Amino acid sequence: MIRSLIAILITSATPVVADVSFLGMPLDCVLGETCVIEDYPDVDPTEAAKDYRCGLKTRDGHSGTDFALLSFEQMETGVRVIAAADGRVEAIRNTRPDQPYVPGTDLNGEECGNAVRINHGNGYQSVYCHMKLGSVRVTPGQRVVQGQLLGEVGLSGLTNYPHLHLTITQGSEIVDPFAPSQANACSEPFETLWLDTPPYADAGLFTVGISDSVPDLDAVQTGIARRTVLSPTDTMVLYAHIFQGNTHDRIELAITGPGGDVFDHTATLDQDQAQSMRAYGRRAPDAGWPKGDYRGYARLVRGNTILAVRHADVTVE
Repeated sequence: MIRSLIAILITSATPVVADVSFLGMPLDCVLGETCVIEDYPDVDPTEAAKDYRCGLKTRDGHSGTDFALLSFEQMETGVRVIAAADGRVEAIRNTRPDQPYVPGTDLNGEECGNAVRINHGNGYQSVYCHMKLGSVRVTPGQRVVQGQLLGEVGLSGLTNYPHLHLTITQGSEIVDPFAPSQANACSEPFETLWLDTPPYADAGLFTVGISDSVPDLDAVQTGIARRTVLSPTDTMVLYAHIFQGNTHDRIELAITGPGGDVFDHTATLDQDQAQSMRAYGRRAPDAGWPKGDYRGYARLVRGNTILAVRHADVTVE
């Protein structure tokens, strides 16, 4: 069984071979329609963070590619995690609960959550993290083929949103499958490890939150705008902080709660902007908001393609 993310990444080094494209999609979804790439590996060795195109779609020290679902409901219905390439299963974990990570919780080295590690026999290994509890369908030593079911996307380990974190290693080294050679960094690479390289878009969402009034950008950036608890008489506002938005990009904002839909609103960007913020809200009804949990989603859409999705939760007490 997998003991820790570190163990997953460095166990059993294999001979290094030349880079040859061999990876397919690691989950059964359509990018831009039913899932999005939320984060790429961080290629910057300093405390700054850059993805392989020197963009903002990563976090400091992030080791893999995050394929995010569009909603929790999608996870509950079930989205298949599949083998990105042929290989042999080296380790699994299938015991972590599906629940948002609470800061300060000791995960005992199991930040990857329920997981599978596959050795592809060509010098590379793949690790699939945050899978749904009880969904893992393979065992150590089993041979798998590209596209074979491994399990389902879940909410286990160090995560607060359903997604698949895919890490590729070469021996003990973490490899960015979008730019396996550092010479490819910050430019369109000529070679990747993908058989069909997923398209890149530099636009995304820094954060999404719920507040009791329309905040200014400074309050959004510092985090002081975010509310996790509202009273029944508070205004309910969903905001989204966008980066690298283009003219005509759409921001879809929606909140649902115990009483059903609170609102569903679309805003359109009227110019290209490196950073921008959009918000929409509703005043409390005369009887007040029903007590309970509310969830907001923001989507950044360009044409017919969903580029990013994030969520925020609030409780009315």
